[in-house]
Amino acid sequence: MTAQDRLDGKVAIVTGAGRSLGRAYALALGAAGAAVVVNDIDAQTAQQTVEDIQAAGGRAVAVVAPVGPAETADALVDAAVTEFGRVDALVANAGVLRDRVLWKMSDEDFDLVIATHLRGSFTCGRAAAARMRAQGEGGRIILIGSPAGQFGSFGQTNYATAKAGLVAMARTWSLELARAGITANAVIPTALSPMTATIPAYTQVYEDYVAGRGIPSRYRRENALGTPEDVAALIVWLASDASADVTGQAIGIGGDRLTLYAHPTPLRELYHDGGWTPDQIDAAWHADLAPDAQHSGPPSSWPSDEKPGDA
Repeated sequence: MTAQDRLDGKVAIVTGAGRSLGRAYALALGAAGAAVVVNDIDAQTAQQTVEDIQAAGGRAVAVVAPVGPAETADALVDAAVTEFGRVDALVANAGVLRDRVLWKMSDEDFDLVIATHLRGSFTCGRAAAARMRAQGEGGRIILIGSPAGQFGSFGQTNYATAKAGLVAMARTWSLELARAGITANAVIPTALSPMTATIPAYTQVYEDYVAGRGIPSRYRRENALGTPEDVAALIVWLASDASADVTGQAIGIGGDRLTLYAHPTPLRELYHDGGWTPDQIDAAWHADLAPDAQHSGPPSSWPSDEKPGDA
């Protein structure tokens, strides 16, 4: 690790850091030299993460509270400042799943996921940005997206909506916070976790991983599935001085793959003097636009002749 990648003297907040990916992020930030505020709703797992960081020679403190309310965001920043004197990085990772197809999804299913992922990232980002701006030394905000937010995901209206919103949030904050030297990026992780285990195609792979049998190389490359620690490397880099010129990006990582996602951009533009009638739109669609229509769902579900990299 180079000097620019080190985080000595910096203070990071990680939400949802008691287990899985969030825990890996917190441990990696601590190993890189940052003091870490560990947040989770489970006091036991949060404290275990703190103790593991401390056992490795790092500094950490736990804040047990659900993200979403502004009071939690303020408590996280207050803990960072009280215990360690400042805030330099926020990793907004906390999340929940309540998967249902549209016609079976309740208001409660939708609201909980949105409140945790989207509102939680907003309130924590707002509190962290206010402190970073007051410090006047820049900072790093890292929001955790998902392939579901990039491509859509069957049965995950709530989750995919929240994750797509987080990418837009990071891009907006990259504009608003640029003058303060604060970067905002979205990480799109793909790693084996309890959430991944709910996907039937990966259930056995996850069980084998938990049992210590490793991850087959084809999953690491073709599906970008690796360990939480594989993703943590990107978190550390984005929290460091080395990434000071990187902002407003959606960057994917998992297994052996690193991905830079495109911003939404027009694929085709057609013009018709005086505007368009429905019949003219229909004709233009079938004659000019339909060949460029994009698929929903992850690339693995696309026709083989239209997958990225296949030619």
